[in-house]
Amino acid sequence: MLFVLTNLAIIAVISFILSIFNVQPFLTQHGLNYQSLLVYALIIGFTGSFISLFVSKWMATHAFGVRIIQKPNDPTEQWLFSEVTLLAKQNNIGMPEIGIYDSPEPNAFATGWNKNNALIAVSTGLLNAMDRDGIQGVLGHEVSHVANGDMVTLALIQGVVNTFVIFFARIAAFFVTQLFRKGDSEHVNDGFVYYGVALLFEIIFGILATAIVMWFSRYREFRADEGSAKIVGKDKMISALEQLKAQTNKSIEDDRAPAFSAMKISHQSKWLSIFASHPPLEKRIEALQKSDQSRSR
Repeated sequence: MLFVLTNLAIIAVISFILSIFNVQPFLTQHGLNYQSLLVYALIIGFTGSFISLFVSKWMATHAFGVRIIQKPNDPTEQWLFSEVTLLAKQNNIGMPEIGIYDSPEPNAFATGWNKNNALIAVSTGLLNAMDRDGIQGVLGHEVSHVANGDMVTLALIQGVVNTFVIFFARIAAFFVTQLFRKGDSEHVNDGFVYYGVALLFEIIFGILATAIVMWFSRYREFRADEGSAKIVGKDKMISALEQLKAQTNKSIEDDRAPAFSAMKISHQSKWLSIFASHPPLEKRIEALQKSDQSRSR
């Protein structure tokens, strides 16, 4: 979600800067030039997506206050280092950076622009609330994300989505400003009116299009669960999900809002569920159990 929001912010900033320097008038110089507009949207859309990808590790590190383990200082850090090293070798990827950040919520995430330059971070809440088997399941899940190249794939999907968001936002802005402006339509994109309307539509369409990206993200979560089950064992991956589910239930009983975390987005309404980056824990557990049953048959 942080990646998606950063992407939308970058797109908005790029569009604003281009409007200041009046880069875009040729797009509607003779009415709507759909071919030029599509090329423009393609370039800007993928630029925003890949900028977000390349700064993702730096952004996540600073946003969550992640402390990178340069050299293990205690048995827990040494164990983490050994586990991630083994998992990286098993997945044929470069050794990721390992980090810990302070948070009471049991959580973990992986990020980075390629599988050989990644970061895997875990919260203090995860280390305190889960046993070693559960933590192994979580680490296997995050390493599987890296090995599957999910961040790069997500960036590509986001780039395609950005392209269509910008494309249709400019078309909508063109026709809206046509309705409220008199005079020669050849100059409909002059001034800040057109750019302001286009930016507004980009934000609206961008939020709606996030549902597409989140659907893809939910699909990749099942893949990461399967990857972890193959490496560390199905029982450990299910144990991790069960422990996260227990922690989520406990937070609700304690009247604390459940975290929208990298491993356990849950308990959302049906409407909000389309914007969830992760499937409910129950469905993830059920998917692992079914996959095991199908193989035994």
